[in-house]
Amino acid sequence: MLSREDFVFTIGYDGPVAIIDRQAKKRYGSLSSRELAEKGLFRAAYSSAVYSKDPEEMRAVLEIYNRISGESLSADSPPDRLFGVFLVDVRRSIAL
Repeated sequence: MLSREDFVFTIGYDGPVAIIDRQAKKRYGSLSSRELAEKGLFRAAYSSAVYSKDPEEMRAVLEIYNRISGESLSADSPPDRLFGVFLVDVRRSIAL
């Protein structure tokens, strides 16, 4: 399984290998899901909440997203496709 930081900053896959955004990981890797959302990094924030499997983190991220975007997303109908975030069993990564 990928580390939280690797999962949060995965920008794609090459077969079984996750491609990581090295600069974003270095700059924002220590931020919480809420902090990422507050900075407008919604895909990373959502990825972080998905990885944590904590319903409170997910609610916080969606609340911030909804407030800023004017949408009304909820944890009952998660926006996996909107952000392109799915838990995938990947054991290797490459940082670019």
